[in-house]
Amino acid sequence: MTEEHYQCIGCGATIQSQDPEQAGYLPASALAKGLEKGQFYCQRCFKLRHYNELQDLQIPDQVFLDKLSEIAHDDALIINVLDIFDVEGSLIHGLARFIGNQPFVVFGNKFDLLPKVTRQNRVKHWLKGILADNGLFPQDIILGSAHKGHTLTELLELIEANIHDRNIYIVGVTNVGKSTLINQLLAHYGGEGQIITTSNHPGTTLDMIHIPLTPDHAIIDTPGIIHRTQLAHYLSREAMRKLLPSKPFKPMTFQLNAGQTIFLAGVGRVDFQKGERTSFTYYVSKDCYLHRTKLDKADAFYAQHKGGLLSPPSEEEAAGFPDLVAKELTLSQDQDVAISGLGWFSVNRPVRVTVWVPKGVAVTVRDAII
Repeated sequence: MTEEHYQCIGCGATIQSQDPEQAGYLPASALAKGLEKGQFYCQRCFKLRHYNELQDLQIPDQVFLDKLSEIAHDDALIINVLDIFDVEGSLIHGLARFIGNQPFVVFGNKFDLLPKVTRQNRVKHWLKGILADNGLFPQDIILGSAHKGHTLTELLELIEANIHDRNIYIVGVTNVGKSTLINQLLAHYGGEGQIITTSNHPGTTLDMIHIPLTPDHAIIDTPGIIHRTQLAHYLSREAMRKLLPSKPFKPMTFQLNAGQTIFLAGVGRVDFQKGERTSFTYYVSKDCYLHRTKLDKADAFYAQHKGGLLSPPSEEEAAGFPDLVAKELTLSQDQDVAISGLGWFSVNRPVRVTVWVPKGVAVTVRDAII
């Protein structure tokens, strides 16, 4: 058997020993050790798992979409993982075009990050509306956390009811927690802990990874679809670790008058342009520094403190970090403004604001989730 028949169990890439710059590279000496063990981690996954280093690979986004379209030819159930922290940024628009007539359900990941008083039924109803607005009509919506196995009972019951008749595909965009979810499922079914490589950086899983559960059917992890509208594409992994919450939100509320600005670290800014005194409530990671200042001083403040007080980006990243661009918004009472990969804020009165984010990062107005 030649090495092209071997697959990295971390990212799914085909093992090869010729080109260190390409996916699946494994030195010949390490390949021999893998043959002895009967399993392979490519050099990229090995470094990520043991040294927290991630090698960037230049892979066209279309490659990941082509992999997803293979599902349409199988008899399958699709579990579409969405990130409740970044719903708009984790939608796969035109999902039906890729999966054909296969049935699908939505797993709303990171439900545990919402305040404990948040009701599941409200979030399901809210999520159902957003999905319908985007032409997506799942058979069911399940909420849970890929990091907490005890929240996955309903999802496991769904898998048990289908795995004997069809394959189960786990799909989603990058950074929604697909591989973490797969590792929880592996732990439940008796596999080794954290076999699939996980990361907060886009593009970790590179090919289909089959995990047989029966003689005829498997759970299949698919490459994450890359959305360039996510903030993760503009920052280092270390910076994103600060901006991605790992514990339940503790909302922070500011009573603001028109003419004031809130900075979201150095990656975003909200100018209160017009309206009565209003509560602005921010749902972001506790490590995302929020700073209030006067609107007429905001430009100078940002120029002086970007990469320092306003970090991330770090001082090293600041020079190459893209300029913030403005988006004018008129908001009604009890609306959210979501910034893809960062979080959201809500207001309790009609206001006019200007939201500043790096060019390309998605900003969405929606009904309030909480």
